[in-house]
Amino acid sequence: MLPRVMPMTDDEQVTNTAVTSTKVTSTEMPSAELACEQTLDASAVFIGLVNPKTPVNVGGIMRASGCYGVDGVFYTGRRYELAASSGAAQYHVDTKDAGERIPLTGVTSLLASIPADTQLICVDLVVGATPLPDFVHPAKAFYVFGPEDGTIGQEIIDKADAVVYVPTVGCMNLAASVNVLLYDRLAKSHREAASLTSSLVPSLSGDALIRQSRDNNNRTRVKVPRAPRKPRHAEASSLKSSKVEPSSSDSTIVITAA
Repeated sequence: MLPRVMPMTDDEQVTNTAVTSTKVTSTEMPSAELACEQTLDASAVFIGLVNPKTPVNVGGIMRASGCYGVDGVFYTGRRYELAASSGAAQYHVDTKDAGERIPLTGVTSLLASIPADTQLICVDLVVGATPLPDFVHPAKAFYVFGPEDGTIGQEIIDKADAVVYVPTVGCMNLAASVNVLLYDRLAKSHREAASLTSSLVPSLSGDALIRQSRDNNNRTRVKVPRAPRKPRHAEASSLKSSKVEPSSSDSTIVITAA
């Protein structure tokens, strides 16, 4: 199944991107849970695609969005829609059906689609950009990526709060770039999130998270390595190399290695 497309008029764009949730008052929620809830409310991630070309890339981005908790994906242009309209089976990359949970919205302007209090971050090989390893991600971010056969328009870059690039030799494809960006954000925020949720039950992590997230046919595991045993011939040679020497101060026998 291809990701669900939700066309939207210019008047509806910003209104419909607002993230709503039912909150519990501070008097009803323990302090640790309240801190975590406030942190989650303060975090929002959106992806903007400039005229993407292939359904394979868009499907891969939707799958990544599901894995990394993206709130919404926006795109401009008609090339993706025209290619996806054939419904070919080879375009089915989002095997986890993240497109059923995360809105994929076609818009006429990415700039007009950015929610309030959300920073615009352009991700592309642009002269003067910040290397991704050095970048500090904002809590609320709208990441814009250029098309497979082009780049982000200067008018968008000029309005960006930051422009970053992945320091690879050569350029990655569109879906790979989105995956790397989202993983970088996850890796840098993992320790902070773990410290906030460590007192909450249940909190999936480690092997429990792996078991829930892996494919059904994946039953592999990492074996615990055994401590290497010392060869017997090494023990014997060690004993032979020792010699007995009398102590100069008394009659005590001292054994020293040769």
